[in-house]
Amino acid sequence: MTIPTPMKLIPALILSLFAGHASASGFQLIEQNASGLGNAYAGSAAIADNASTIFYNPAGMTQLQDREFSTGLSAVGTSFKFTDRGSSVGQFNGTGNGGDGGGWGFIPNAYMSWALNKDLYVGVGMGAPFGLKTEYSTPWIGAAQATMFDVKTYNINPSIAYRVNDKVSVGAGLSWQRLTADYHRQVGVAGPVVGGVVTTVLANSPLKLDLQDDSWGWNVGALFTVSPDTKIGVSYRSTVSYDLTGAINVTGPNATVNAGASSGAKTTLKLPDMFILSATHQLNNKWQLLGDVSWTGWSTIPKIDIIRTSGALSGQNAQTLDTEFRDAWRVAVGANYQYSSDVKLKFGVAYDQTPVKSAAYRLVSLPDNNRLWLSTGAQWTPSKGSVFDFGVTYLYLKDSQINNNQSGALNRGTVTGDYAASAWILGVQYSHAF
Repeated sequence: MTIPTPMKLIPALILSLFAGHASASGFQLIEQNASGLGNAYAGSAAIADNASTIFYNPAGMTQLQDREFSTGLSAVGTSFKFTDRGSSVGQFNGTGNGGDGGGWGFIPNAYMSWALNKDLYVGVGMGAPFGLKTEYSTPWIGAAQATMFDVKTYNINPSIAYRVNDKVSVGAGLSWQRLTADYHRQVGVAGPVVGGVVTTVLANSPLKLDLQDDSWGWNVGALFTVSPDTKIGVSYRSTVSYDLTGAINVTGPNATVNAGASSGAKTTLKLPDMFILSATHQLNNKWQLLGDVSWTGWSTIPKIDIIRTSGALSGQNAQTLDTEFRDAWRVAVGANYQYSSDVKLKFGVAYDQTPVKSAAYRLVSLPDNNRLWLSTGAQWTPSKGSVFDFGVTYLYLKDSQINNNQSGALNRGTVTGDYAASAWILGVQYSHAF
């Protein structure tokens, strides 16, 4: 019995009971605030306009007031609709297009920063930098490969920043992360073997995999005030390595199959690092320009090996999944317009490259492709020290071809077809300085 890896589609939940759907390419969640959503997160490491800079560039805390608090919520609605183009189901009696594999998720965040003196700041942030969820309805021709994948991450990021002088600030932080993964698919309970060939599939049984672990990472950043109107920010977030452990459970009509296919499980996983270069420029008293180039090291996930840790097959490889992810780039530009003394309008566009190399490596649990961000939003300052941000983004994804062959020894078939995908992101943020 083989199983797919928890890494293929890492969906996410930020804090506690909130589930998130990936919006950046791969399974990355860059919605660590809603205040940057209206700009498609252009200028994210340089803007430093509230405490959420702790995630994007901790050095930005030196631009804040003595104490600042910021909290927000993003709602992400994804759509993944599959059209079959000649899939082969192998030994599994699968049929149907699975409905819409996307859905709505909610991603909260919270940050707070304190000035210990005029040059030294500390802060803490809570959020989740990766995530996606896919779930297909029955009937579904790809059910032998995946019916649901849901991963939850919890991230706490204490940070420190120091103002070296009027031109340069630096910052750093630690990240404690916990990751839990739940994966479902259907497995065929085989009938008699005649001449080395399975003659029938008697029934279908649900397989569930759960894995979890916690680990540590770190981040650093620097902010340069080139002139009173121009700032440049650079930041880096490290890889985070997990030794995930859990269990494989099969439930169905055949007790012997259930017992033989169920076992403990483990795998290793290294989430990618990320580098951001940002700039902001105050063009005049009305217009501010923003730009962003970021790189994500997705090649840290070339494959995933799932190893059984109990039962008769303990120590054996349950499955190796070749992801062959490539490193990916993201470019964003944006602008802010000061409409009135208390209202600022925001605009942004971004191009986000997928880490998926080709149709052969695209998974039903991660039907990802290059995407275009079209964003707008507004900032309202009702009183001194209180700021509300609102944002909305439409993500246009090029139709994705899939030709994922998992026929192998246990013959999960080949899913061949097209995905029509898109997403909406809605966000609100409240920031307060005191």
